[in-house]
Amino acid sequence: MDVLLITGMSGSGKSVALHALEDSGYFCIDNLPPELLIPLVKLELEQDKVRQLGIAIDMRSADSLDMLPEQLAVLREMGLTVKTLFLDAASDVLLRRFSETRRKHPLSGRDYLPSDVGLAETIELEREMLAELREHAHVIDTGLLRAAQLQSYVKTLIGKRTQQMTLVFESFAFKRGVPIDADYVFDVRMLPNPHYESHLRPLTGRDEPIKQYLLQFDEVQLMQQQISDFLSHWIPHIERDHRSYVTVAIGCTGGQHRSVYLVEQLVQAFSGRYPTLKRHRELDAG
Repeated sequence: MDVLLITGMSGSGKSVALHALEDSGYFCIDNLPPELLIPLVKLELEQDKVRQLGIAIDMRSADSLDMLPEQLAVLREMGLTVKTLFLDAASDVLLRRFSETRRKHPLSGRDYLPSDVGLAETIELEREMLAELREHAHVIDTGLLRAAQLQSYVKTLIGKRTQQMTLVFESFAFKRGVPIDADYVFDVRMLPNPHYESHLRPLTGRDEPIKQYLLQFDEVQLMQQQISDFLSHWIPHIERDHRSYVTVAIGCTGGQHRSVYLVEQLVQAFSGRYPTLKRHRELDAG
């Protein structure tokens, strides 16, 4: 049985992700109390009907969240494939989403919160309470994703059904902020910029003229080689830490040319050794 846990910040899109799992054939349960996780999995194993189980657990079960890491370890000791997706977004994005929907935060009204505490402070408290879960999960930054994009991304992730760690390469624009789901961030803004060539400006790093332009420069090839060497050295160490996914973010000014080109090249270089996925944050946003 594959067990996929979806957790994360309130307002980050967990219900959307759960729907993506259902569409992909997972048997899904929302808002499962952590203390029922192991009994549920054992029941499903006995009945032998469910091969893919998706479970959403979040701050609605705040009082028992601290038992979740140990329970996930028990499931792995049982020989199950267990992966965790943690959905996140910048605090200002979450604050805006709650304001737009006029929903109460799940921590509102808890005995340990002062009655006059504001929404911003509640969000930061939630972030602290979920820090340990986030540390051991694959993080998805939903701040700039539409619902359809998030569903597509989740389906792509779970499509890589493998025991081997998956590498996720993501291009982005620094002007729109660093992705909060990145495990490693490489800044390539010092490389020659095709933006300043008028005939290249409308193109992207996936187009052949951009590739040929960047191939002219030794520093571009050196940057690619050094990133590749770094990852080749450290990925085996990361795998031994039982990580399911590692996200490598490559950033340039606009997220259109240099970072896209390098992501495409790195995916090509590593796809023969590891399951790989790619995202172009600015291009995908349309």
